[in-house]
Amino acid sequence: MGYALLTSRGTVRGMWGKFSKAFPIVAMAAVGIAFGGPAEAQDDAGFQSYLTILRQQAATAGVSSRTIDGVFPTLTLNQRVIDLDRGQPGGSSGSSAIPPFAPYKARHVDAARIRGGQAVYRQNRLRLSRIEDQTGVPESIMVAIWGHETNYGSYTGNFDLLRSLATLAYEGRRRSLFAGEFIAGLKMLDRGVPRSQLEGSWAGATGNPQFLPSVYLRVARDGDGDGRVDIWNSSADTLASIANYFVDAGWRAGQPWGIAVNVPNALDRSDVQNRLVSPRCPRVFDRHSGWRTMAEWRALGIVPQGGTWPGDTVQATLLEPDGAGSTAYLLTGNYRVILDYNCSNFYALSVGLLADAVER
Repeated sequence: MGYALLTSRGTVRGMWGKFSKAFPIVAMAAVGIAFGGPAEAQDDAGFQSYLTILRQQAATAGVSSRTIDGVFPTLTLNQRVIDLDRGQPGGSSGSSAIPPFAPYKARHVDAARIRGGQAVYRQNRLRLSRIEDQTGVPESIMVAIWGHETNYGSYTGNFDLLRSLATLAYEGRRRSLFAGEFIAGLKMLDRGVPRSQLEGSWAGATGNPQFLPSVYLRVARDGDGDGRVDIWNSSADTLASIANYFVDAGWRAGQPWGIAVNVPNALDRSDVQNRLVSPRCPRVFDRHSGWRTMAEWRALGIVPQGGTWPGDTVQATLLEPDGAGSTAYLLTGNYRVILDYNCSNFYALSVGLLADAVER
């Protein structure tokens, strides 16, 4: 997932193929850096100077001296991380046009990912059922998140997480954010996570669910009772941690994420327009209508494409990702929880649709 937009709760997300949440991992050729000239040498000198500040911040935050003394001498600047961060789409002016959803859906809710999700579903059936009973988060949603984040663990990243986070903190565009994540990574070591395990995307996400270190500390859970929280190798821990993230974000048990619908041509969209401005991800939420109950949407002529209506009192917004005349979606509050994981309509829609396909 070489990307680096962050959601409000701290998971890393890229632009906006996740955008692409298909995580094109960029391999590092080597751990060290060969400095090719004065500019590189100057940057490295500045980085080493910045580490003295970061070391003091880590000590003040309660990181053990053993961890500090073990990690800081190993850190070098990773210019590749800086280049990737500066080269993200959205960093410069250009077209703000939103591409169609259908091609994205075809890539991310494809037959291979559905088959992979169904295999994971079968292999973890009892475990998933137990976690859903405990948390109210649907089994298929847990599987779909894992599928979208790392294709069920097939690509989790091979960047040295602490080196990447220290580099991003030094770069300075979001220094407080990445310095905090670096310190959270050190605290993971204090909790017993091996340094060799701390690999992931260039932007600091790690493990099967691609958590930032602060998210790992907050919501990661031991799902198999072995006393460790291993989101890199344990399916049980991965699924329990994803479910706990959703609980923490406010998932409502028994409520769907949304349903695919047909919208009548006669619908007056100005009458259902959203007139509020979201303080978070405004471009994402600006595409949604205002809230109506399912009963009210039905009265406006909205027709489900193949399922049954949720309860009449369930609130939902309308989203037409490919415009009038194409498939639309009525989206509940649980859709907003998926957006909390990654604030992109394309991502959240694809998670919901993959979950539905895995469950069928």
